[in-house]
Amino acid sequence: MNMPYFCVLFLNTQTTLMAKSAILKSSLAKKYWMALTGLFLCLFLAGHLAGNLQLIFGNALQFNQYALFMTTNPAVKLLSYLTYISILFHAIDGILLTVQNRRARPIKYAKENASANSAWASRNMAVLGTLILVFIVTHMVNFWAKMHFDANMPLQTVMIDTGGGMKQEFYLTTDGGYMPKMQIDQKAVVIKNRTEFYDGTADVKLKDGYKDLHKITFAFFQDAKFGLIATILYVISMIVLAFHLNHGFASAFQSLGANNPKYNGLIRGFGKGFSIIVPFLFAIIPVYIHFSEQINSLFAK
Repeated sequence: MNMPYFCVLFLNTQTTLMAKSAILKSSLAKKYWMALTGLFLCLFLAGHLAGNLQLIFGNALQFNQYALFMTTNPAVKLLSYLTYISILFHAIDGILLTVQNRRARPIKYAKENASANSAWASRNMAVLGTLILVFIVTHMVNFWAKMHFDANMPLQTVMIDTGGGMKQEFYLTTDGGYMPKMQIDQKAVVIKNRTEFYDGTADVKLKDGYKDLHKITFAFFQDAKFGLIATILYVISMIVLAFHLNHGFASAFQSLGANNPKYNGLIRGFGKGFSIIVPFLFAIIPVYIHFSEQINSLFAK
């Protein structure tokens, strides 16, 4: 069974199960869950953005340390699983609500002015959500899957001046130390389980290395053939996310009953700011990476 077919089959199965679930029997329940998962994912976006901004304002080691923390800390791993579940639940719940709304009004009014009744983003949340889901899947394939499963995932190395104008390549290790790459090349030290350094003869673990997600990310967006295309598609995806958030943020609070004239303006204002600032900062990251050489040379002058 190929992966695309499996994903479609899994989504269809989950949609059917959720449609029959007691927690999603009514449209009100669906809206509650849509709001709760949506707001949780907003928190995830803020945290994910804070980490990813290290690609601009940090260095390779700081970003790789962040990536290691996010994939090994038990509490963070638990939150990660909750995030994956929330994404699936949010997507499937959105499908169910869209289908339910269409069934409730199978025949359009003879005269309808949709733009006067609701905003464009409000009328196209299902389309926007689908595009975001496609982006999430491709994003995870390009980065998350490589980080977790790619046997060829590189480990971070640095070049160190050893004197006399000579430089030697070392692996950085998680204890703050170094492992000479020459020892791995000479089989004196071997790499096991993708990150662990073992003595080549005694089979004793010596140190752990850092998966170089920083290198993978820069290589992806700086690729000579597809780097610019990937950057443009990422930016477009963030524009789609901005429209989705612009309607979804305030709508989530309204679905949860937070509909008070005293606070509605504040919620809408915060939601609008969030829907602009967060996608904008996300979009800046691949643009900076793709043009980093030109940017660095410009500031070096």
